[in-house]
Amino acid sequence: MNFRIHRQGLPAIALFVGVTALASWAWPPLSVPGVILCLWCVWFFRDPDRRTPTGSGLIICPADGRVLPIVKAPPPEELEMGATPLTRISIFMNVFNVHVNRIPADGKVTAVHYRPGKFFNASFDKASIYNERLSARMTTAAGDDIAFVQIAGLVARRIRSDLVAGQDVTAGVRYGIIRFGSRVDVYLPDGLTPMVHEGEITVAGETVLASRGTGAATDKE
Repeated sequence: MNFRIHRQGLPAIALFVGVTALASWAWPPLSVPGVILCLWCVWFFRDPDRRTPTGSGLIICPADGRVLPIVKAPPPEELEMGATPLTRISIFMNVFNVHVNRIPADGKVTAVHYRPGKFFNASFDKASIYNERLSARMTTAAGDDIAFVQIAGLVARRIRSDLVAGQDVTAGVRYGIIRFGSRVDVYLPDGLTPMVHEGEITVAGETVLASRGTGAATDKE
């Protein structure tokens, strides 16, 4: 098994280990819960390899987690995509999910915008409007204008993204991480049909979130 830790997790793991060592030295019974928390921290920042499906018009899920209700909603205003409601598919990540996020399609990033905000529970619908977020807009290789948004949650207070406007991207490639517990919203134009349903468990870089047409999908590393 290829077990990788995301680089953003190294400082947090070091902090957990350091605090556990000091607490255990001060009072040995604390060593047991401390080790459990250290192991959880390592598990949280795991970064497994994924096999990404390929095919014309596919939108790949950018996050591990659970699909929230699929609704029509305007995309983030800072992306300047207009106020017309688009299909929004939201993925909620709990503290046990992989939190590394992945690019949903081949194409070019056209805008990236960070907006500070509140920290409501990420499973609440209002989190998409009021919470801290990092929004990205892209034109896919199939010509679709989509948005994907990293949203902080009740516990999550750190959003990291490597994206810049004008960047060419590939579906399934890692681009960021949110810690600890959060959500990712994907906004889709008409013509892209959701391939997931509310309550479904998704895998970043592998689950087909939506599709245009009936082209067959194949896997790539």
